[in-house]
Amino acid sequence: MGKVVLIGAGPGAADLITVRGARILAQADVVLYDALAGQELLDLCPNAIKVPVGKRHGQRSTAQAAINRLLVEYAQSHALVVRLKGGDPMLFGRADEELAALERAGIDVAVVPGITTAFAAAAATLQPLTKRGIARSVAFFTSSSAPELPDTTQLPDSDTLIQYMGGQKALQTAELLLAQGRPPELPVIIVENCSLPDQRIERLTLAGLTQGLSDRSGPVLVMIGAAFADRTAN
Repeated sequence: MGKVVLIGAGPGAADLITVRGARILAQADVVLYDALAGQELLDLCPNAIKVPVGKRHGQRSTAQAAINRLLVEYAQSHALVVRLKGGDPMLFGRADEELAALERAGIDVAVVPGITTAFAAAAATLQPLTKRGIARSVAFFTSSSAPELPDTTQLPDSDTLIQYMGGQKALQTAELLLAQGRPPELPVIIVENCSLPDQRIERLTLAGLTQGLSDRSGPVLVMIGAAFADRTAN
C-alpha cells in the first residue's frame, strides 16, 4: 500500500503553495489535480503521472465517487499519491469524503494545509476580515448555502461573510441579507481569479449586488461586511 497526501495548492498562484506542499508534490508518483491547478503548479511534479479530476460549475466534472476510487486504486500500486486541491483541502474541498474512502481501504493518508482563497483575497484587497470594534466574527459559506427560497434563517449571522463560488448566487445572497435587515450600503468586494495575473477586484454595496454579477469567467469570491469599508474614503 502506498500513501496519499491531500495538498492545498492555495488560491491559484504557484508560489503560494506551502514549502511542504511543494516538496511532497515534487516526490509524488501520481497527482490527481483540480481544475484550478495551473501549469506552473503541475511543473513542480515533472515525473508524476498527472490525472485531471477537476470540478467546474456548469461544466463536465469528475464525480466524487470516481475520484475516491482512483485515489484508492493508485495508492494500491504507487508509493506516493497526491491529491492536489485548490485553496485548503479542509474547507469546501470534500476532504472528508476522500479521507473516509482511504481510511476504509486501510491506506495511510495525510493532509498538507493550503492558503484558502478568503485569506488570499483579504491580502490582495488589503482588507482584513476582522476589524477591532467593527467585525469580530467571520463566516464562510458556499453558493449552495444561499437557498433558492427566501428563507432568511439560512445565511450565517456574522459580522463578515465570505461566499465561496458566489458568482451565480450573488443576487440571491444580497436579497436574503437585505431581508435580514443588513443595510443597503454595506460594503461588498468581489474578487475574481484571486492571486492570478488576471485577478479582478470590484467594490460595490449590498444594494449594488442585487443587480447580480455578469461577465465572470473565473472563480468568484464575494466578501461582505463593514470591515471592508474603503479606508481611503475616510
